Amino acid sequence: MTEDLSSRPRPAEAGARRPSTGVEIDRVKVGGGAPVVVQSMTNTDTEDPVSTAKQVAELARAGSELVRITVNTPAAAAAVPRIRERLDMMGVSVPLIGDFHYNGHQLLEGEPACAEALAKYRINPGNVGFGKKKDAQFASIIEMAIRYGKPVRIGANWGSLDQSMVAALMDENSQRANPWDAGHVAREALIRSALDSAARAEDLGLPRDRIILSCKVSGVQELIAVYRDLARRGDYALHLGLTEAGMGSKGITASSAALAVLLQEGIGDTIRISLTPEPGQSRTGEVIVAQELLQTMGLRAFTPLVTACPGCGRTTSEFFQELAKTVQGHVRERMPEWRVKYDGVENLTLAVMGCVVNGPGESKHANIGISLPGNGEAPSAPVFIDGEKSLTLRGDNIADEFVAILDNYVETHYATRQD
Repeated sequence: MTEDLSSRPRPAEAGARRPSTGVEIDRVKVGGGAPVVVQSMTNTDTEDPVSTAKQVAELARAGSELVRITVNTPAAAAAVPRIRERLDMMGVSVPLIGDFHYNGHQLLEGEPACAEALAKYRINPGNVGFGKKKDAQFASIIEMAIRYGKPVRIGANWGSLDQSMVAALMDENSQRANPWDAGHVAREALIRSALDSAARAEDLGLPRDRIILSCKVSGVQELIAVYRDLARRGDYALHLGLTEAGMGSKGITASSAALAVLLQEGIGDTIRISLTPEPGQSRTGEVIVAQELLQTMGLRAFTPLVTACPGCGRTTSEFFQELAKTVQGHVRERMPEWRVKYDGVENLTLAVMGCVVNGPGESKHANIGISLPGNGEAPSAPVFIDGEKSLTLRGDNIADEFVAILDNYVETHYATRQD
C-alpha cells in the first residue's frame, strides 16, 4: 500500500517576514516580501576585467543573485563597463554592485560609464568623507545614484565608525541617569550612522525604495542585537552579514549562528556569507553556504540536498560516505542544466543511509532514498521512491545504478520548462 505522503508531519516554519520596502536591483527584487536574495563578492583585482568577469560568472553560476566588486581606483572604475560587457557576452546577467570607500564620489563623477554599468552602489557612511567634506561627498554619491536611477546600500561597519558620532553619543550617554555600557553605545552609533545617512539620502531625493541598509559587526551576539534594534526602527530593506566571519568551519558556524536567528525572526532581505577562502579554494563556497542556510531553514530551495547518516560502529565501511559524496557532487554538477530544463527540481529530496537502524525510515521520507548494508547486514541496498520500496541494488555498481535512478526520476517526475 502506497503511503499517503500528505499525512506526514510538516516541518515548523520560520516566523513571518518583517515588512520592508522593496528595492529593485535590475531584475532582482530585495525586500518587499521577495524571497531572501543570496549575494557574494569577488576578490579579484577589478582593474583586471578578464579575471574579474570570470569570477563574477563563477559566482553567478553557483547561484549568487547579486555580485559585488571593489571599485577603488580610477582604473578599476574604468574597467567596470568592460566587465559588464564581458558578462553580457557570456550570457551572465547578474547585477553588479560597486563597493566604494573614501573616493567613491570622485570615481563615479570621473567615470560616468561605471556609474551607468553598475546596478547598485554600496557606500560606508563611516568613510565616505571626513570633517567638512563628509556631507558634500555623501551628497555627491547620492546625486549620482539619483541621476542614473540606481539603488544604494548604506553599509555601516563596526570597524569604520564615524568617530565624531561615537564621541557625541558618549557625551550624551554620560548625562544619562543610568548610562549604557560601552557596547550599547557602539551599537547605537552603528545604527544611528545607517539611519541618519538613509534619512539624509531621502532628503536629497533618493526614494526609500532605492535604499538598503546594513550594520555589520564581527560578533554573533552583537550582530543579532544590532539587527533586532535596526529592524524595529524602520522599514528599510536589510542586508545581513557577519563581517570578517573567518575561515572554514569557524566562518561557516559563526555566520550561520547569527543569520539563522535573525532569519527565523523574519529579519533580513538579502544575505552574504563573508568567508575567508582557503588558499586555492573557489570563491563559490560562500554562495553554497548561503544557499544551504536558507534551504535547510525552509526559506528557499536551490538544489536537491542529500540527507546522509553520520556513521557509527554499525557502519565501518566508508561506502555510504563515498556514495553520499558522489550523489551530492552529481546533483551540483547537473543542477545548472536541470534548473533551466525542469520546473521544481530544486525541491527534490535524497537520502543515503548507512544501516538498517534509521536507513529505511529516512529513505521513505525522501523522494529517493537508499539504505546501505551495515556491519553484519545482508549485502543488499533497498531503494525507496516516494515512500515506497522500489527495488534492491546489489554488487559493485550500486553508485552508478543509484545515480541512474536519480537521473531517470528527474526526467520523468518534473515538468519540462516551456520558456
